[in-house]
Amino acid sequence: MKNCYQALLLALVVILFIFYYMVSNNNNKLPKPAFAKDFSNRLISLKTPHPSTEPGIMFVQTSDELNPSPLAKCAVESAARRNPNKTVYYFMKGFNGNISAYQKPEFNAIPLLSSIPNVIILPLNLDELFSSTRLADWYKEVEPDVEKYWIHVLSDACRIALLWKYGGIYLDTDVISLKPLEFQNFICAQSENYANGAALGFTRSHSFTEMCLTDYVENYDGEAWGHQGPDLMTRMLKKWCETDNLDNFLNKECKGILYLSSNWFYPIPYTNWEKYFERDRWNENNIENEFSKTSGAHIWNFLSGHYETQIKGSLSLMEYFFSKYCPSTYKSLPK
Repeated sequence: MKNCYQALLLALVVILFIFYYMVSNNNNKLPKPAFAKDFSNRLISLKTPHPSTEPGIMFVQTSDELNPSPLAKCAVESAARRNPNKTVYYFMKGFNGNISAYQKPEFNAIPLLSSIPNVIILPLNLDELFSSTRLADWYKEVEPDVEKYWIHVLSDACRIALLWKYGGIYLDTDVISLKPLEFQNFICAQSENYANGAALGFTRSHSFTEMCLTDYVENYDGEAWGHQGPDLMTRMLKKWCETDNLDNFLNKECKGILYLSSNWFYPIPYTNWEKYFERDRWNENNIENEFSKTSGAHIWNFLSGHYETQIKGSLSLMEYFFSKYCPSTYKSLPK
């Protein structure tokens, strides 16, 4: 009986050895277990950077649009290309978090941007973002359907919450990055004695962004254009610096906040926004000189977004910016 058991055991060992040999030599022919791909993706997602652990440059899409404008794509791509060592986060309200679900032609922006190594597209979960902030109760009570400028006031709320919760740099989706950006506490002047929030940088839980959150809620006025945006930045910075004349602090620090002059992000004022689209302006030397002190060009999408024009072939500033700073987006433009 003992000999029988030994023979059986030896036979099992031989069978296992043969099976192992066959698997090793035909591994590429054998189907992977059904869970293998999903498990692999889960491991990758666990390693994906997030602003809560790795601050970066942040953009926000507050509408449910899943195929943002060429300008928005250019803004994200240019920030990523100008800052290859920083993670660029694009929060999209309509995005469900599954990149593979948006590989169809009608969702061309998501595959294009997600293919850039340092771009991470994330769902914009407003309840989660506003939780543990002064904005939580405001968001529960506000009625978007009756808000005159809902998309804009929501964007104003998101940028403050993102900077307070995570820190980093916030840029509007109509800011084309021309130069690398430093992580620092900064606000930029839009015009004389007036600040704007299209480009902001702050460390996590900064006292200034906390002040902004409080004022946003306590003095909320959704009927007044800019009241929660540039007006908020201006009145809070004046309060922070204890001054009525912000121009005294241009390109200087005020209690740890650098107040940049308008040429950094608003080289062309909103009153002249058409200048970005003027045809036959493509002179590389002139453009480089004109924007030599500009880190990012704010294109004033609130005004220019209604302006229908073809960028490719126009020899405009926009075509120059697109071709140099967001070449993948430029390539996707219609001729």
